[in-house]
Amino acid sequence: MLQGLATFTLFASLPLWIGKVGLYPYLGVEVMIWVIYALGFNLLLGYAGLPSFGHGAFFGVGAYSFGLSQIYLGTGLWLSLLLALGAGAIAGALVAAFISHRRGIYYALLTIAFGQIFWFVAIKWHSVTRGEDGLLNIKRPPFLEDLDSLYYFCFLVFVAVTFFLWRLVNSPFGRVLSAIRQNETRARFIGYNVWAFKWLAFVISTLVAGLAGGLFALAQQSAYPNVMSLHQSGFVVMMALVGGGLVSFWGPVIGAVLFFVARDLLGAYTEAWLLWYGLLFMAIVLFRPEGIAGILKDVRSKASA
Repeated sequence: MLQGLATFTLFASLPLWIGKVGLYPYLGVEVMIWVIYALGFNLLLGYAGLPSFGHGAFFGVGAYSFGLSQIYLGTGLWLSLLLALGAGAIAGALVAAFISHRRGIYYALLTIAFGQIFWFVAIKWHSVTRGEDGLLNIKRPPFLEDLDSLYYFCFLVFVAVTFFLWRLVNSPFGRVLSAIRQNETRARFIGYNVWAFKWLAFVISTLVAGLAGGLFALAQQSAYPNVMSLHQSGFVVMMALVGGGLVSFWGPVIGAVLFFVARDLLGAYTEAWLLWYGLLFMAIVLFRPEGIAGILKDVRSKASA
C-alpha cells in the first residue's frame, strides 16, 4: 500500500516538476499511457505466466477504434474510449479462443502470428485505416486541449485501472492465475478450468491495452500501424521484465518510467540508445530476472536485517 501511495503521489505531482529537471511535459502523458498498458500486460506475463509478444496489436486496435469513431461516427470522448476498450476486449477474446489451449513457446509464437495479422491489416486496409499514413487530425475535446488537463485525465484513468487490477490480482481469480503460472497441469488436476482462466486473463489484459491505445490516439491525435509492430510489442515486454513485473505489481510502472527516461536522456547523446537499453535488458534477464523491483526488495531486506 505504501508503494501505491508513493506512486500516486509521484505521478500526481509530476507536472509541477518535470520541466524543472530538464524533461518536456508531454513525456508525462506518454509515460502515463504506457504505464496503464504495461500494468494490463503484466496480468498475463507476471501473474499468469503467459508470454504475449504480439500485444501491440490490441493497443493498436484501441487506438484505431478511438480514431475511427471520432472521424467517421463523431462520437464523444467517453463513447470513443468505451469503443476502444471494447474493441481491444473483442479482439483479445477472438485471439484467446485460438491460443488458450497452448502454453510456453507455442503460446508466445501464436501471439506473434496474430499480432502480425493485425499489423498487416492496418497497413493494407487503406479505405478504412488509411494505410501507412494512419489516421490524422483526431480531435480532442476542448477541456483536454491543455497539456496539464490531458495529463490529469490520463492520471485518473491510471488510478482507476490500477485499483481494478490490484483488486483482481489479490482476489481468488488472481491466485488461480498464480497457480497456473507455477504449474498449469496441477491447476487443471485440482479442478480449475485452466482454459477459461487463461482466456479471461487474456481478454482483461487486451481490454486494458485497448483503453491505453484509445488514450494514445487521444494524446497523439493520430493512430498509425507502427504501434502494432513486433518491436513496439517488444517494448512493453521489456518494461515488464526490466521493472520486475514477475515479482511485483508495481514492476511495470518502474520499467515504463525507466524506458522513457532512458529514451530521452540517452537519446540526447546517441541514436543508439536502444542498444544500451537492450544490453540492460539482457543483463537483467540473465543475472537478475526479478528485475529492478526485486533488487529493491533485496536492498530493503538487507537494510532491515
